[in-house]
Order: sequence, then C-alpha cells, then structure tokens
Amino acid sequence: MQIGILTGGGDAPGLNAAIRAVARSAFADGADVLGVRNGWAGLVEGGDVSPLRPEDVSGILTRGGTILGTSRVNPLAEPSAMEAVVANLGRLGIDALVAMGGDDTLSVAAALAERGVPVVGVPKTVDNDLQVTEYCIGFDTAVAVVTEAVDRLHTTAASHHRVMVVEAMGRDAGWVTLMGGLAGGADMIVIPEFEVELNEVVDHLHARHRQGKTFSIIAVSEGADVVGLPVPSDTEAPLDAFGHVQLSRRGIGERLGRQLEDVTGFETRVTVLGHTQRGGTPTAYDRIWATRVGVGAYKLLSEGDFGAIPIKRGDRVESARLSEVAAGARLVPEDLYRLAQIFY
Repeated sequence: MQIGILTGGGDAPGLNAAIRAVARSAFADGADVLGVRNGWAGLVEGGDVSPLRPEDVSGILTRGGTILGTSRVNPLAEPSAMEAVVANLGRLGIDALVAMGGDDTLSVAAALAERGVPVVGVPKTVDNDLQVTEYCIGFDTAVAVVTEAVDRLHTTAASHHRVMVVEAMGRDAGWVTLMGGLAGGADMIVIPEFEVELNEVVDHLHARHRQGKTFSIIAVSEGADVVGLPVPSDTEAPLDAFGHVQLSRRGIGERLGRQLEDVTGFETRVTVLGHTQRGGTPTAYDRIWATRVGVGAYKLLSEGDFGAIPIKRGDRVESARLSEVAAGARLVPEDLYRLAQIFY
C-alpha cells in the first residue's frame, strides 16, 4: 500500500508532528509513503511528490512549519483541476491520501471523498474554528504567542502610560484572540462574533483612566469589525484562491489604534502579531495532540474508513465525516466571551 500526505492552507506549528505520526504508523505497517509538495498544487498539472523515508521524518517533531510545503491552491475553482487531482492520484500510485488542513483544504478532501477517492483528513487551523472537533493543530501554540505578547506589552504600556492595541489572528472566529487575551490579562477583547462599537472602546478607556489606570491593552482579531470605525479608502483588498479577503490589507489594529488616539488623546501604539503566531516551535500540547490525530488518521485509512477525519472529544480521539468538519466555522460561544468581560 502506498499513501500520500499533503498539507494545505496556512502553515501551523504541529504539522510536522502529524506528518511524522502518519508516516511512522505507515512504516510500522509495511506501507510506503509519498509526500505531496505544496498542498493541492502538488496534485494538479504534472504532480509533485517525493518518497518519504524513515530518516525524512526523524527529528521533525519539534520543527514548526511543514516539511512538505503548502499553498492555497483551490482545485474546486476549476473542474479540470479536480479531474487532474483524481488522475494524478491514480498515475502516481497513491492508494489513499491524508489531507491535513483547515476548512478550505478539507472541503476539497470532502469533495474528493464524494467522488469515491480514498481520502482521510487531519484537523489543522490556527483559528481553531473547525466544526465538531475540540482541537486543531497549531491553535495552542498561537495562543501561547498571543499570551506572551500581551504579557510583555503590559510592562511597556504601564511604563509609558499608553494604550496598546494587539492584533491577533481570527478571520471569522476569535478563539486565538479571546484565549490569548484572557490568559494575558488584556483589558478589552474584540472578536468577530460579537459586535462592538467604537464608542464602547472609547468609554472603556476613559473609565479606566478615571480609576487611575494609566494604561490599557486591547486585543482585537484581524477579522473583527468595530462599528463606527472609519472604513479604509482601499476597499478592494485582494482575495485568495478560496475567495477570502487578505486580512493583512484590512489593518483593523492600525485603524483602531489611530482612531482611539485621535478621539481620546491617549498615546496609542499598535502591535500586529501576524505570522509570528504561525511560526516557531510547537508547544508540547500541539506536539502531543498532532501526534494523536496523525496516528488516528492512519488508523482510519488502514480500516478503510475513507471520507473521515480524527477529532478530539474530551481526552479521546474519535472520528467524524469530512463534510461535517468543513461545514462552516465553529464560533466562540457567548458565555465564554462574557467570562472574559468580567475582567475588563
């Protein structure tokens, strides 16, 4: 048996741990492994794969990123591209495919499963917003980065009596911003799920100032909207292959910071964490759970349970259908958001 492994979408700490887990499970079972390079791009046109040997996955547990490379190529955008993926899987002798990614990557995998292609998934997204599963590769590391950033900004904010705006990841769901902000002690958290008006943020800063608190830290998700905040002049931000606006062009953190300084008169600085949340060494939690879902993916594959994906429920690895997991974003519940507000 020969299996293929690909990683699609944004990179995430823990992907290499999952690649290692699938590959070592396969080697123990006498199977061969092909690494598909650069996500779905490696299965369109002529295909781009290379054999993975035991030495190729040795020592990668602690490495960030993905040794296979990744891309945001979307085969669903063109019927011919999907046909090429199916044809290349057959031509390359890939008996089953493990696709590691978020809702975009897994939506392609789900479409392949509907065509009868033997494919299983692995849940990966820093945003942690896949349906059904309680864990996605990369989330814990991203939260740790945000937490450390907020920790560090406290001392400089207090020293200079400034407002600090910290922009963290989160397109449709604010899990990273909320958890990192809550753990780091942010004074206000703004996420996509719950509407916040500019006046609320301004009033909050003034209230803290009246209480003698001469600094504030506001954590905001890159995909959040603040009602009343001026819209940027460049509204034609480019879209990626899956139709998503490139959030780096929205600049919510910079726009909010400038407006707060103009309205309140409080000196304000902005820190955009950006790709630092994706980079670097994965946490122990990400290494362990990426390993567990990687082993779980190979188990599904070896049992012929195609169209499935390993998920975390409590302390167990269970399974769900790819179509379930890729069916829209899992959002932050209101009770968790209100919990964070207690500490404002």
